[in-house]
Formats: sequence, C-alpha cells, structure tokens
Amino acid sequence: MNFSSKLLEDAVNEFGKLPGIGQKTALRLVLYLLNKEQSEVAQFGNTLIKLKSEIKNCVVCHNISDFDTCSICTAVKREKEVICVVEDTRDVMAIENTNQYFGVYHVLGGLISPMDGIGPSDLHVETLVERVKNGDVKEIILALSANMEGDTTLFYLHKKLKDFNIPITTIARGIAFGGELEYADEVTLGRSIVTRVPYENTLIK
Repeated sequence: MNFSSKLLEDAVNEFGKLPGIGQKTALRLVLYLLNKEQSEVAQFGNTLIKLKSEIKNCVVCHNISDFDTCSICTAVKREKEVICVVEDTRDVMAIENTNQYFGVYHVLGGLISPMDGIGPSDLHVETLVERVKNGDVKEIILALSANMEGDTTLFYLHKKLKDFNIPITTIARGIAFGGELEYADEVTLGRSIVTRVPYENTLIK
C-alpha cells in the first residue's frame, strides 16, 4: 500500500498491530480519526493513556479493576464461598452476561501451553491455592475453554486442589471442543454453568 504521508503510514502501522485489524481496516480507522475534531482525537488518545496508566488487577481475583479490589469481590450479595476459575477478564464478562452465576472469580491470566512456553508458574495458580487454603470455600468451578490448553490446565488444577476435599466442578460441555467461552452465546454458556458436573466425571476411567 502506497502512502502519501509518512505520518499516515506510521499511524496505520500502529493500528495494524491490533488483533484482527488488517491494513485496510487500519487505514479506514485512521482516516476516520483524521476527520474528527482535534479535541475528540485528544480525548480518544488520553483515554487509552489513562487506561494503561491507571488500570489495576484485583488483589484477590486478578480481574481487571479500577480499584485494588474489584467490584465483584467486594459485592455483599456475591457467594464468596464459590469460586469460578477462568482464563481472563473476557471470560468473566461472558459469564456475568448470562446472569446465571452469583459467586466470585479467579482469573488465571492464561492457560498452560508448553508449545508457547507457558507453564503453571506463569499463571495465578498459587494465589488460587492460597484462597482455598485460607478461605471458607465450598466449591471450585473450573470454567475454561474446551481446547487442548484448557483441558491441560483443568487437569493440573484438579491435581493441585483435590486434596482440599471440596467439590471441584467443570462447566457442562455445551461448549464445542475448541471453543472459547467469550464466543459462546449467553444461553448456552449460562446453561453450561447451571448444569456443571464434578470434574472427576469427565475423566476417562
């Protein structure tokens, strides 16, 4: 693609680094911003800068938050004794949209993936173990994507938590293998949480 301006080219290249954004879409976005008022573009940029500099991770569950402890962990009406373990914040949002879950969360920050060099020590596993060890936890729900990395992480977490003698469940496989939670429709995801099953039942005997 030939550019009439180096500034335009640089801006397009930066937008093109975003996931799912090709060069043509990046160009369309940049030209859209060029047609906006200076104040609107400044607000757009300042919002991103503020997001990056001020966003926090909840000290309890590791969810993205405006405060040290997120609104879900501090909510009085949440069932603190039920912890739903998810990969990242997108999964928290997907489950919250179902209006079928009223416990709290633990965000791992990824999935175990040896091919990508991601091991258990790269995830928030030990803080989960500490929450179970120190809290009055009555159930752990493992709500991870139905793919190879998700199943590997499920198996590892079960090994880490099984000796605490509390129910460890997993969402029902209404989610197709290879599917990610954030792309599941709300009805299917909500039903899979409500009809969750003991993790041991999913293991091949």
